Amino acid sequence: MIKSMTGFSKAEAKEKGYLVTVEIKSLNGRFLEINSKLHRNIAHKEFEIRDIIKKTISRGNINVNVTIEFDDTIQPFEIDLDSAKQYYNSLLKLKNKLKMKGDITIENVLHFSNGFIVKSKTEDAELEWKIVKIALNNALNSLDNMRKNEGQQIIKDISARMKKVANVLEKVDALGLDKIPQERERLRLKVAQLFESDEIDEHRLQMELVLLADKLDFSEECVRMRSHIKFFNEALKDKAGDSIGKKINFLLQEMNREVNTIGSKCSDAEIAQHVVYMKEELERIREQIQNIE
Repeated sequence: MIKSMTGFSKAEAKEKGYLVTVEIKSLNGRFLEINSKLHRNIAHKEFEIRDIIKKTISRGNINVNVTIEFDDTIQPFEIDLDSAKQYYNSLLKLKNKLKMKGDITIENVLHFSNGFIVKSKTEDAELEWKIVKIALNNALNSLDNMRKNEGQQIIKDISARMKKVANVLEKVDALGLDKIPQERERLRLKVAQLFESDEIDEHRLQMELVLLADKLDFSEECVRMRSHIKFFNEALKDKAGDSIGKKINFLLQEMNREVNTIGSKCSDAEIAQHVVYMKEELERIREQIQNIE
């Protein structure tokens, strides 16, 4: 199913005194780029978090923020008293060596070290990670649903615009057929003018015939354009497709090429006006496609 690349979600998970909050924001991006801001207790889980995200998201710039809060029953860290004593003794030795006045306070020790703050127990870390995964998956599911819904709105807009392009293409094709007799008459008059002179310029006559065949016949471009539109519409309806943004972007490039060729082959003002309209609609569709995963 087609998804938008933009979205935001927030989810919380709470268990046994832990409250984990996960916020995810996704933006347009050519490739998948994940930026994470994690609580220090799970900083070492960054690559595992990235792997979980990759199962749901394939393209875009992803910003994920994970916070952990504790209630009064949880002690998120414990004090290493041996390390604290060593820092205190080192500061005391420095004070005596420099003959400094004043007492060494707990603030002094905390200021010069954080080495005696250690991680929670193993069982606490496992519980934390379990809760983080619950919140992360809930946030990803919420984000995925939001991106799917927004993707469907984008598809409606694109489909409506492509229908307009298809309708105008039929007008262009019909006008092209109408113009052929007119151009043939123009050529006949030019040939008649050549016969009125003493000599016939065979080279010039051949040039006129070649130009006529080349300029008038854009039926092949119309056929290819219809084929591209058909495959484009089928791609939009592909509910099982993954990351089809690149596929429909390629088809759109091919359609632009066909429309440009039609415009270069025809000098008729009415057809030229229709060509400009198709190019404008294709450009609007291209802009919308940039939002698709």
